[in-house]
Amino acid sequence: MKYFFLTEGWTVGRVWGVEGLWNELAWRRAPQIERMNLCLLESSEKLWLYRVEDPVIMVEVKPLPDANLPPSTIGQVFIRRLMSGDQVLARLCDSQTICQMADGMRSPKFS
Repeated sequence: MKYFFLTEGWTVGRVWGVEGLWNELAWRRAPQIERMNLCLLESSEKLWLYRVEDPVIMVEVKPLPDANLPPSTIGQVFIRRLMSGDQVLARLCDSQTICQMADGMRSPKFS
């Protein structure tokens, strides 16, 4: 599995696999992309952890049209460097990170 963090109010658009743009007809299914119940709190942003299957190599993300986000000139972003499980753990253990589970429980800052 691979992982990435995505700001709350953003969504996944197109997905690329090892053979190019994900084709649901050829694969006979949508790519497996799952938002986990864990987010990072950085300043005023929530960064949700997403898990994707191994054949995914790049993900397009974009703001939701109805999201209550400050105006931005960014229309879309391509995430090309998906993270391994070890990289996610290292990020979660960063001394500046506050983790929050979806049920509202917070972990203390790590030091």
